[in-house]
Amino acid sequence: MRSTRIGAGICLAVGFLALAAPAAGAAAGPSGEQTARISPAKASPGTQITVRTRACGKETYGKGTSEVAGAFHLFEGDHKGELVGVFEIPKGTEADADTVTLKCPPRIKITETYRIVDRAPTGAVDAGFGAPSGGSTQLAAGSVLLAGAVAGGVVRMRRRTAAARG
Repeated sequence: MRSTRIGAGICLAVGFLALAAPAAGAAAGPSGEQTARISPAKASPGTQITVRTRACGKETYGKGTSEVAGAFHLFEGDHKGELVGVFEIPKGTEADADTVTLKCPPRIKITETYRIVDRAPTGAVDAGFGAPSGGSTQLAAGSVLLAGAVAGGVVRMRRRTAAARG
């Protein structure tokens, strides 16, 4: 039993470290290069784009340029050491890839891309909700089944009480 608890503790510790590792290296890419996160990764014209980076270190300001939307500013975000910039894709922009370049003092330059799509998905997913087709037949059949179940429950309760008295 004791070895099971120790094994569970080791698994929890390793799991915690595995989950914490990506957060620790968020500013550096796979080869140690500086990176930025662009969300959403696929956007349509008129959508607001948010760019986040930790590559600027202790700086509290930076500049960014989108090939499609032009220049924007990076300001200190909610998390320490993170700069955030926001811009909007102009309406009428054609679907393509857009390159975003970020610059921070003294000589940090980061380039990332994202996709511009024709249009964003709208509406809900058709998952079977809504007005049923041929609903009157289904509604009548369901009502009959429900009424039968209620009637059977009432008869059973009445018989039980009569049997309990006698």
